[in-house]
Amino acid sequence: MNFSSSPPSVLMAKKDEQALLLQEVSTPGIALQPGIQQAVSDLMREGESPNTRSSYQSALRYWAAWHVLRFGQQLRLPLGVACVLQFIVDHAQRQTAAGLMCEMPSSLDQALVDAGYKGKKGPPAHSTLVHRMAVLSKAHQVHGLPNPCQDVAVRELMSRTRKAYARRGQHPDKKDALTRDVLELLLATCDDSLRGLRDRALLLFAWASGGRRRSEVSSAQMQYLRSVGEQDFVYTLHLSKTNQSGLDAPENHKPVTGRAALALRQWLQASGIREGAIFRRIRKGGHLGEPLSPAAVRNIVLQRCALAGIEGNFSAHSLRSGFVTEAGRQNVPLPDTMALTGHQSVNTVLGYFRADTALNNKAARLFDSESGAS
Repeated sequence: MNFSSSPPSVLMAKKDEQALLLQEVSTPGIALQPGIQQAVSDLMREGESPNTRSSYQSALRYWAAWHVLRFGQQLRLPLGVACVLQFIVDHAQRQTAAGLMCEMPSSLDQALVDAGYKGKKGPPAHSTLVHRMAVLSKAHQVHGLPNPCQDVAVRELMSRTRKAYARRGQHPDKKDALTRDVLELLLATCDDSLRGLRDRALLLFAWASGGRRRSEVSSAQMQYLRSVGEQDFVYTLHLSKTNQSGLDAPENHKPVTGRAALALRQWLQASGIREGAIFRRIRKGGHLGEPLSPAAVRNIVLQRCALAGIEGNFSAHSLRSGFVTEAGRQNVPLPDTMALTGHQSVNTVLGYFRADTALNNKAARLFDSESGAS
């Protein structure tokens, strides 16, 4: 498994990565008619969220490029266990007498950077390694092939790797939470211009309706927004990360009330939007453009943080974590919080709680309570 001193061109890896997930479908005794395979592929793509598809494609492109440069041949499924173990030790650091190191040759690492498969040299974050392993596992699962990622040796190595990183104090990077006090500073930067009205409405819509994901904000449509009374709204979240099938459920209906509703009405009135995307790009001259992308939602958060002079590790996801953290601060019952966020796992929601939330836990003051005094 030695890296060749003259690696083949990474152009070998630029074949359609979807071929790794969408191979020809066949059923014993039944021949698919011409064009049916394309229909299957089209439905597979349409039924997958754009974010998931993009992340899978990126991971598969990386796997293909690494395999070409490491072994001098294109990636073919199924992969062997030895190949997957090599991938892990190439990307996971281990402690040695000389310090932390991994098995990725420097020349291979530089080739991946030069070809645009990596942003910089060096091992990736542990979460990136886990994601790329999950994508490879999914590719084998879709094909019904023997899955090397489920091999005992591979699973044990990934488990020990996670524990090794944890013992070094390396934990998953979490974005800072945009709690109410911080959000107020962002809102203060929003004036009454069309852009200011949009950003105020977007921030409050995303935060107050339960901490919407950036993709949920960018894909918000007028047809799912219902006016209630003279001011409030109910927004029906017909699709989400945890409801990819569009199942109708009571928790799909998210309230937009109070200041959030007022800001949304002001934006809709000023923009004249009656149908289509709720949040859109504003071009020069105050003309509305296309719907915002998920990346644009993130950029609005970062721009407003900069205008407010707030330093920290913020992103669009900070609105979601900020909502959950604020709910914890104000002792909102967990079921009520989860009804708005859409979380199905209690552990996931608890993972958003920050240290300042823990101080509000009544159980932490049992010794100081009057009933506990002797």
